[in-house]
Amino acid sequence: MIKVKFPDNSVREYEAGISAADVAKSISEGLARSVVGAVYNGKTIGLQEEIKEDGTIKFLKFEDEEGKHIFWHTSSHIMAQAIKRLWPDAKLAIGPAIDNGFYYDIDLEHRLVQEDFEKIEAEMKKIVKEDLQLERFELPRAEALKYMEDKQEPYKVELINDLPEDAVISFYKQGDFVDLCAGPHLKSTKKPKAIKLLSIAGAYWRGNENNKMLQRIYGITFEKAKDLEDYVKMMEEAKKRDHRKLGKELDLFFMSEEGPGFPFFLPKGVEVKNELMKYWREMHKKAGYVEIETPLILNRHLWEVSGHWFNYRENMYTTVIDDQDYAIKPMNCPGGILVYKNSMHSYKDFPMRVAEAGRVHRHELSGALHGLMRVRAFTQDDAHLFILPEQIKDEIKGVIELIDEIYKKFGFSYKLELSTRPEKFLGEIEDWDMAEASLKAALDELKLNYVINEGDGAFYGPKIDFHLTDCIGRTWQCGTIQLDYQLPQRFEMEYVGADGQKHRPIMIHRTAFGSIERFFGILIEQYAGAFPTWLAPVQVKILPISDKFMDYAEKIKEQLEALNIKVELDSRAEKIGYKIREAQMQKVPYMFVVGEKEEESSTVSVRERQKGDIGSMSIEEISNIILNKISSRENDSPQLI
Repeated sequence: MIKVKFPDNSVREYEAGISAADVAKSISEGLARSVVGAVYNGKTIGLQEEIKEDGTIKFLKFEDEEGKHIFWHTSSHIMAQAIKRLWPDAKLAIGPAIDNGFYYDIDLEHRLVQEDFEKIEAEMKKIVKEDLQLERFELPRAEALKYMEDKQEPYKVELINDLPEDAVISFYKQGDFVDLCAGPHLKSTKKPKAIKLLSIAGAYWRGNENNKMLQRIYGITFEKAKDLEDYVKMMEEAKKRDHRKLGKELDLFFMSEEGPGFPFFLPKGVEVKNELMKYWREMHKKAGYVEIETPLILNRHLWEVSGHWFNYRENMYTTVIDDQDYAIKPMNCPGGILVYKNSMHSYKDFPMRVAEAGRVHRHELSGALHGLMRVRAFTQDDAHLFILPEQIKDEIKGVIELIDEIYKKFGFSYKLELSTRPEKFLGEIEDWDMAEASLKAALDELKLNYVINEGDGAFYGPKIDFHLTDCIGRTWQCGTIQLDYQLPQRFEMEYVGADGQKHRPIMIHRTAFGSIERFFGILIEQYAGAFPTWLAPVQVKILPISDKFMDYAEKIKEQLEALNIKVELDSRAEKIGYKIREAQMQKVPYMFVVGEKEEESSTVSVRERQKGDIGSMSIEEISNIILNKISSRENDSPQLI
């Protein structure tokens, strides 16, 4: 018999070798129908897999990240089987689950087009109806090679050849279809009922341009048609909100071939960035932070001590100055440590909360670049907290509360993820265990829900990541909190304790926006370019009906500028209807139409972005409304659907 522990700490006994599916069924038939997989002793498994030792189990539903991965990984196998049925000469490469669905790379003489999608989807639906069981089996490497050679799958043969001689190779079988795969998978093919193939792209085998170009087919599946409909609507909405398109239309930023991955911000974009940073500085000052600025370029010795030169070198830009190696900083932390070491500290100085909006550069592959979301130069809103061991919980709580307030200001909800020690790490395991336990304790004490992401911590410490959910349901990883025992040791950081002896401080690294540029891109999409009034690059557009009223319009502009309201005057000789449409396209929060009636009564005819015409008002009356929205930083974007 084996003992199985459940998330509520209850324990049940089962015969060794029981399947995860049968464990779920022993709880309830309803649970067995709703789950897609399980995590057993920290490892994600399929429901068909046997449990042979004592352990802890957590069942996965589609809503869980690992659950989606299982669901979509199985869907990629269903698509591959459908393609093999339709084009038996197709050769299969790889077919993983991704963040939003799955893809499969196929070597096929027939050039797939959008019209083929219906045929493939229809065949996939047949496979779903067949309710084929997914059966795992293993073969020694030599047998696995022969098996795939007999099936004439050269890409699978190459993958097996790359595995060690003593490797045991796993396969999954569904009906007459077999694929080389580590799993895990759904118990059968019956769940992915709602199917949509999304696109086709070219992909070099193994990402090497010297290899053959394959056809990569992207798709997504759900159990219910309603979920697929919602996803399609979300994707249509996301296209409208694409920050690259809106960035160009709204004159916010552009990218140039002369600097791939290095964004150019235009005046309106700089206005938004400056307003973001003004808010950031106010929030940090209120939370007891001081702000510093450190150099962009520092010498190799510093990066060797920090560990970046050996662990992050491929992502760094380097240069030579006076015959010495230097690096453009990829992170702000080492510079912040030099600021700490600039003077001696006492335990009475702690906690020290030190913020820096520092420019960093990281080499990203050209294929990974994506507007403002993935760039090579960005401003990281870093902060480094230097603390005593007994201050860990309170400081972690304080950071979480600060980040929580910032995200709510922009209309974001979020989920928390705790990432633990990676395979490649600095320091002693004992320190890592202590650091991970401290972060868990802080989260538990705050009664926050979080998931554990095993092995995804930074190389110097575990971390808490904030995954934002925007108004159309997409998630973005932005804020992070990292507890670090390693860099204080490597840099021999010290303070004088209450006992008069020297001790090592503990360091917390954290960001709220993450990258200012990326957060800006996310905000463009969150608001579909219709920024809240306080954040808008132009808050008021004055629209004179004709040149006759230009002097009055200029007078209004001067009054608004004196109040620090961001204003533009449309002085073009165009019809008023055209000017209004243009201002609407630019998503300006307020439009002031001025003509004879307005000039005589010293008023403006106000059009509000969301409500349209709201009547005539005095400059003082409408200015007060706008200034109240700015001072309160009201989230009045019409796009928070």
